Amino acid sequence: QVQFVESGGGLVQPGGSLRLSCAASGRIFSINAMGWFRQAPGKQRDMVARISIGGDTNYADSVKGRFTISRDAKNTVWLQMNNLKPEDTAVYSCFAQKSGQPTPSYWGQGTQVTVSL
Repeated sequence: QVQFVESGGGLVQPGGSLRLSCAASGRIFSINAMGWFRQAPGKQRDMVARISIGGDTNYADSVKGRFTISRDAKNTVWLQMNNLKPEDTAVYSCFAQKSGQPTPSYWGQGTQVTVSL
């Protein structure tokens, strides 16, 4: 199993910034990629950003140019979110993906991000 420690969510005004972090532990040798999904009330869960062990990144079109994902060598990832918009309001969940698997294998507990005046 893989365990996560997530932090960084909260309330911010439109145009503001937040930084999420996610530290993985446990069977991390099996992890090939990490990132975040988000889910707003009444909507499906969508991928926000993903970074592979080699540093390759993927972003949802809606966050390109505003969000940046990064990682260190010890399976901690960060999501820098700038110019936040009300439509970014959601629960953001960290995930880890095992090598050879097309979908996330492990999930964090999630953190709320609210963008509002």
